[in-house]
Amino acid sequence: MSSTLDKIKQDPALPQLIEEINDFWAKEQTKRKAYYEIVHEDVKAEFINGEIIYQSPVKSKHWKACTRISARLSIYVDEKKLGIVGAEKVMIRCTRNDYEPDVVFFSNEKAKDFQPNQMVFPPCDLAVEVLSESTKKNDYGVKFEDYAAHGIIEYWIVDADEESVEQYLLKDQAYHLHQKLTKSGVLKSTVVEGFEMEIGIIFS
Repeated sequence: MSSTLDKIKQDPALPQLIEEINDFWAKEQTKRKAYYEIVHEDVKAEFINGEIIYQSPVKSKHWKACTRISARLSIYVDEKKLGIVGAEKVMIRCTRNDYEPDVVFFSNEKAKDFQPNQMVFPPCDLAVEVLSESTKKNDYGVKFEDYAAHGIIEYWIVDADEESVEQYLLKDQAYHLHQKLTKSGVLKSTVVEGFEMEIGIIFS
């Protein structure tokens, strides 16, 4: 990022570039405003790099994995009074993009000011994405970078076909693979203190 910015600063056409970027940003924000006007509880869609991305219906193994993770995580978080867990339709707003991760966890510190009718939320502490053919590129691409840039401490990428979970932890503003578990093993969260889950339960 800094090297790209340094090149732009040295470009003789800097004023024109700034004008073009401002125009581009204004148009993108107009699209984002339109996105907020059409999105509601019955529509699953994300706003990514100026485009509205509608989510297709998912396969049963996808929603089963989501349900098992969110159910166990919710029970644990509620019992320990650690925060709030949401699934499927929780929109988190980043600087440029809006996402609806499959499962999210907000600590008490972040959740203390949430309102009952609130529909847009700040970046969470833990995000979980279950891969599908249509989302895999973004889950490993723009979301991977954006979640890290916005301080989401822990990121799980779940592959229902491979029956695996990749656990990424944030360090120096970038994600580093902490572990990858396939078919068996115990997944232990770092941001949800004390929470652990057998991988086999997710895909059984």
